[in-house]
Amino acid sequence: MFDFLNQNYFYLTFGVEFLAAAMGLVLYKHYAHTAAKYFIIFLIYVVFIDFSGLYTLFISKVKALSFLKGTGFEKNFWLFTITWDVGTILFYSYYYRKILQHNLSKKLILIVSALFLMYSLVYVGTHWAIFFTEFYSGIIVFGGLVIVLCSSLYFIEMLLSEKILYFYKDLNFYISVAIFVWWIVITPLTFYDVYYTYEVGSKVTDLDYVHLRYQIYILANLFMYLTFTFALIWCKPPKQA
Repeated sequence: MFDFLNQNYFYLTFGVEFLAAAMGLVLYKHYAHTAAKYFIIFLIYVVFIDFSGLYTLFISKVKALSFLKGTGFEKNFWLFTITWDVGTILFYSYYYRKILQHNLSKKLILIVSALFLMYSLVYVGTHWAIFFTEFYSGIIVFGGLVIVLCSSLYFIEMLLSEKILYFYKDLNFYISVAIFVWWIVITPLTFYDVYYTYEVGSKVTDLDYVHLRYQIYILANLFMYLTFTFALIWCKPPKQA
């Protein structure tokens, strides 16, 4: 099973991402009057960004992209740092401000997300040398904390309201569970990236860790995107607009 996961990592990941986005499009009218419409747009954004990141596979095959050889854009670290490590956190901060009811929670998320954005800009600016060659562990960890804060505030609000009576039909509950688990599982891997190389064809420090890392990522991705897909089908539209 684990060999299958390792060998089909990209197919499985893109498959479940596309499935969730496609299901969101099919059911968009169902959620068009709710804040969930922004989440569906985000799922489409995720597919677009991940497919865009594949341009690195064609630099040596497509003549029109050959000018990228030897430049920082030869790899896609810059793209995923901006769009995933920073962009995704800012989206979820915005989304939770849309669905939470308590103004204090909204203000707290706004302040923390603003601090996260400022921290990210400063961190990239002071570590510019690795912008095109590595991911920023500091940004990833801070972003994970923002996600935990957002989902935790949602859980607390649910426990203190009548939402708890129908949580199993609430799309935002499943979204919160999925992203909470994903970031809790994935964020600690950042501290072990010293054992992993992103360079194609380079000697790997610890091949066993690389295989383990792929397995954790694919299982986490399967859990998150399949949960999104199930939730879009199963849940009634949330009451918030």
